[in-house]
Amino acid sequence: QVQLVESGGGLLQPGGSLRLSCATSRSIYSFDSINWYRQDPGKQRELVATITAGGNTNYADSVKGRFSISRDIAKNTVFLQMNSLKPEDTAVYHCNANNMGREYWGQGTQVTVSS
Repeated sequence: QVQLVESGGGLLQPGGSLRLSCATSRSIYSFDSINWYRQDPGKQRELVATITAGGNTNYADSVKGRFSISRDIAKNTVFLQMNSLKPEDTAVYHCNANNMGREYWGQGTQVTVSS
């Protein structure tokens, strides 16, 4: 059974930085892609960033230039570096992995940006 465990969320002021981690229970290469989604109550779930098995990355327009997705192959971990955080970045951030049509989700980690 695949497990994804997120960590790194917290409360911080606008303009701050945070790095989220997503630890997977098997090799990152076993997934077609690993993604970070976010959802705030009352809003639609948003795909924030993607990294493919080949290492290609993609970002939502709302975070381009501020967020960066990366991975540590040896540690089976994907990171989301978030800089210049804004109040509108407040949400629960979920790690998602997919492989041949099957999807796996982590439990989520709360990020709150507030002054």
